[in-house]
Amino acid sequence: MVQQRSPVGADASESTLGRRLSRRKPVEKLVAETEGDHGLRRTMGFWQLSMIGIGATLGTGIFVVLGEAVPIAGPAVILAFVLAGVTALFSALAYAEMAGMIPASGSAYSYSYATMGEFTAWVCGWCLMLTYGVSVAAVGVGWGQYINELLHLTTGLSLPGALLAGPLEGGLVNVPAAVVVLLSMFALLVGVRESTRVNAVMVTVKVAVLVMFVAIAVTAVQRGNFAPFMPMGMAGVSAAGATLFFSYIGFDSASTASEEARDPQRDLPRAIMFSMIVVTALYCLVAFSAVGALNWTEFAEGRTSLAGILTVVTGTPVWAVIFAAGAVLALASVVLVVLYSQTRILFAMSRDGLIPAAFSRVDAHGTPRANTVITSVFIAVLAAFIPLGPLADATAIGTLFAFALVNVAVLVLRRTRPDLRRAFRMPGAPVTPVLGVLACAYLMASMPVSVWAAFCAWLAVGLAIYFGYGMRRSALEAETVPEVRA
Repeated sequence: MVQQRSPVGADASESTLGRRLSRRKPVEKLVAETEGDHGLRRTMGFWQLSMIGIGATLGTGIFVVLGEAVPIAGPAVILAFVLAGVTALFSALAYAEMAGMIPASGSAYSYSYATMGEFTAWVCGWCLMLTYGVSVAAVGVGWGQYINELLHLTTGLSLPGALLAGPLEGGLVNVPAAVVVLLSMFALLVGVRESTRVNAVMVTVKVAVLVMFVAIAVTAVQRGNFAPFMPMGMAGVSAAGATLFFSYIGFDSASTASEEARDPQRDLPRAIMFSMIVVTALYCLVAFSAVGALNWTEFAEGRTSLAGILTVVTGTPVWAVIFAAGAVLALASVVLVVLYSQTRILFAMSRDGLIPAAFSRVDAHGTPRANTVITSVFIAVLAAFIPLGPLADATAIGTLFAFALVNVAVLVLRRTRPDLRRAFRMPGAPVTPVLGVLACAYLMASMPVSVWAAFCAWLAVGLAIYFGYGMRRSALEAETVPEVRA
């Protein structure tokens, strides 16, 4: 047997580093891990998975962020929702195909690990941490706004301003935002089965109040409120679409529940597509009714609340009270589901050795307790001190990056593993995945420089952690061969 000479010096280091960064986790291994004794319990069917997708998606984007997007796009905020929705649809189709092949808790992180290697997977997972962690905090901030509005509508009182905003907005600490995160933590600690039941109830309530809003607001729609339709031009639509993409990130949550689904390869693709259809329809209907009933310039003056629009339309606060109460439950469900998703991403990364083992340990009830507590406390602190606007923008850019990688993963596996069984096939491939990547890139390019700076800073921290800890502790590290023999 002839031994090939190993590279020496810098060449050897570069060769070894390259192999470590590009090592992939085989699809078969990922699937085997989901079928083995991973500690999580399979209790969810199509309906529970769909409720997770809708629960995580239908929230702050329509209840709160709509008011921030209207001044940017004017009545064309409807087009902004369509633009964000089409971008999300490409990624949803890609998710449906990948989820049918790789039903792993890691979602886009696991898909990247199987197709593009460990380094890309880490970057994707790190972006998902930003997406989910910051999303929970952002929704918590929105929840606090509706709690205060409900209190004012029912009693005439309001919470002190110092307790409704962090120091960056002139307050002291956002107490309601931190409270809803901690309440969701306790719900998750009780168990997944119980949490999904609570979520199903809250999702039903939120859909009902949004349908109620549309039914009332559409009676006050005036044609004049849609003129001029695009006061800021297409640039305004693109900027608003980038912000509103935050509204569509939740369908990824269904894929993070794959290891707790009874039949993930059948139910996950269906649940992802069903939740996208329901959410997109509601978003467009609510946006049309809102800007049709209230001139877009009044949103810029602070009259951004959907509950406030109901008061203007009906002349009575009764419907606004009902809506605000429903919004409180609706946003709480988003916090619950997205926080759940964050813990499952961390569970998958910990199982692969890229972050500490504490995040993948489960108790006798199949709950990653330490993971849930650590994650919840950190996000509660984030929600208490950081305002909503920067949180929503940071979440959107991290999500767009991760979604682009899922589209790339579809292309890679179509070429390298055409033999794999696909419970769902992305229609129009390879054109549709390419369009998905381009759509994500277009919205990312619409983000302001400040958001890109924050995103790059986040990536820099992630790279430091990976090279300082994750790469050396990876479960695949032992499989890295230092030299080649022939």
